[in-house]
Amino acid sequence: MTNSSQVLFFFLTAYIDSGVLTYLYFTVVLFLYILIIVSNVLLIAVICVNRSLHEPMYMFLCSLFVNELYGSSGLFPFLLVQILSHLHSVAAPFCLLQVFIVHTYGAIEFLNLAVMSYDRYLAICYPLQYNARMTPKKITVLIAVSWLYPFVVVSFSMTLIPVNLCRNQINKVYCDMHSLVKLACSDTVMSNIYGLIATFGTIFISLLPILYSYIKILSVCFSGSKQTRQKALNTCTPHLASILNFSCGGGFEVSQSRFDMSFLPNVLRIFLSLYFLTAQPLFNPLMYGLKMSKIRNVCKSLIMTVKL
Repeated sequence: MTNSSQVLFFFLTAYIDSGVLTYLYFTVVLFLYILIIVSNVLLIAVICVNRSLHEPMYMFLCSLFVNELYGSSGLFPFLLVQILSHLHSVAAPFCLLQVFIVHTYGAIEFLNLAVMSYDRYLAICYPLQYNARMTPKKITVLIAVSWLYPFVVVSFSMTLIPVNLCRNQINKVYCDMHSLVKLACSDTVMSNIYGLIATFGTIFISLLPILYSYIKILSVCFSGSKQTRQKALNTCTPHLASILNFSCGGGFEVSQSRFDMSFLPNVLRIFLSLYFLTAQPLFNPLMYGLKMSKIRNVCKSLIMTVKL
């Protein structure tokens, strides 16, 4: 039995021996990380610099892009180091830091998407009252809550990680909370119960405004004009695609952490466990950059200016 005070390192056992392909994997991961940084930073800069984009919808988008940088930075530098490592070990403090980043990222993402659905609901269902309802103060409060709530909940969750650990091997390519809980020697019932409450509580809090908003938006679309339906389609399509993409990736990760997925090939489990941390930071800037006409037009004008 090993006491947690003696566990200085955790060993990640899901890595496979890549042999001569090691540097190819490293290059691919590095390229993806650079692409995530460039695309998200570009759109954040475009929104911040252009006064025409200083509207509530783009402020929420800016918060979303910042979260993509936050979450991917908690994973990709770690992956790059581990790909080149032979031991695949991580110091306990860095493992705990990664746990905090990964879990707060997921909760912030869901809450940001919920806030954006509420914004779309006001814009489509109450266009004449939109500016009066979506005030700068409300924007600040909504963004602050979507960031602060996950930090508080995850911080408290981490205090419930058991002290006594019998093993220091994590069967994943990165650290997550439930993997640490499963290493405990002591009873983990309370940790598991709180983890489920925190996870599904965050999902429930996020899904309520999303479902309510889209039910109202659909009712307005069916009873409104063709122009109203077109506006709703243009503004809601990227948001709905983002919700579905993240829900699928996050849903598998929650399922994998709670249930036995050993019947799936190891490579597939690794790919799916990384999906919500890699696909979403690439998917969002690409989707919003291409679909949102204002952002697309500003980007085009910037490219033309650079060429000239």
